[in-house]
Amino acid sequence: MAVWALGLNHNTAPLDLRGKFAFAIEHMPPVLSGLQRIIKSQGEAAILSTCNRTEIYCAANQLALAETFQWLAHSGGVSPEILQAHTYTLQDAGAARHAFRVASGLDSMVLGEPQILGQMKDAVRVASEVGALGTTLHQLFQRSFSVAKEVRTSTEIGAHSISMAAAAVRLAGQLFEDLSKVHVLFVGAGEMVELCATHFNAKTPKSITIANRTQERGEKLAEQFKGHAMRLADLPERLHEFDIVISCTASTLPLIGLGAVERALKGRRNRPMFMVDLAVPRDIEPEVKSLSDVYLYTVDDLSGVVQTAQANRQAAVAEAELIIDAGVQSFVKWLDQRSFVPVIQQLNAQAEQWRAAELQKVKKLIAKGQSVDEALESLAKGLSQKMLHGAMAQLNASDPVLRERAKESVEHFFLKQTH
Repeated sequence: MAVWALGLNHNTAPLDLRGKFAFAIEHMPPVLSGLQRIIKSQGEAAILSTCNRTEIYCAANQLALAETFQWLAHSGGVSPEILQAHTYTLQDAGAARHAFRVASGLDSMVLGEPQILGQMKDAVRVASEVGALGTTLHQLFQRSFSVAKEVRTSTEIGAHSISMAAAAVRLAGQLFEDLSKVHVLFVGAGEMVELCATHFNAKTPKSITIANRTQERGEKLAEQFKGHAMRLADLPERLHEFDIVISCTASTLPLIGLGAVERALKGRRNRPMFMVDLAVPRDIEPEVKSLSDVYLYTVDDLSGVVQTAQANRQAAVAEAELIIDAGVQSFVKWLDQRSFVPVIQQLNAQAEQWRAAELQKVKKLIAKGQSVDEALESLAKGLSQKMLHGAMAQLNASDPVLRERAKESVEHFFLKQTH
């Protein structure tokens, strides 16, 4: 069984390119089905898609890395030549190691951040629900989760981590002296927005407003922070009311354009606005960054902030890598053993056929009046002959090489038994 991974992340691809390969989790079932058709050969597949990475994990009887790559390029509408320069491919032990490191937070923009583990579990759940997850990938991911748990409980890899949400609050605090006097708008109502809202709410801003496509979901989240909900359609007219705008939706097109922000600045009499676009693809047009009174940050821009908190955790990385090494070795051993499963099944089936045939003969002998002792003797003799027939034939073969090989096998399996 071949196992491989293909991906691009914050280290290999710019934000706008990553945005072309963002798969919303609610659209994943048909995407996985299409990928499975490409892989064939009893293929298994799972896709991990976050703001920082898109990774495809596959397993099949035959390696189909080239087909997987062509499928990904076509899905994103990007030429294979361009995509090639920004992707990485891994096989077998390499793919397992990468999955274990991702689950443990060692491959994240924020070293040790726990959010990626939940995102990976969601990706596995969806793949399982649509029947794209087989025995091999199931083992790979379950072992990833176990390794991640051990890393988090046995090392300090996650200690004092600074998340994207915390980084946004820190930057906002550098622009506004007192965050208790600002009005904050969150666009979207997903997990990342909820996390950001939690961090900002701790600073007791003057107001928190949630703008979301689904009004009910927006109201529910706003209520959690004793804030207000507004319709997404009202965003252009009300944008000037807010000092801070944090956006993270699954929209495929920008929700906040240059013109809307320019009008908002006029309404604010050019008082500064702090904006954070955590979405991939972007929610805020990149041209907004050129406006003199707007401080716009993307997920990539925040990377410098989050790196400052990572030096203290480097010592824990070595410990985590040792745990991952052990996990990889265990998975590779399991994968190697899987290749012998068909032979083991055939051997068991053959033995069962012999047993059934000899038992049937014995039953007939007893029915004809033969004694039990004689019948058992016949059973034992019949089974012995069937078991030794193949070995005896090889030992009597005309080819001396085959005879020598058979002799070594017989000595190993029959003559060196300890019990």
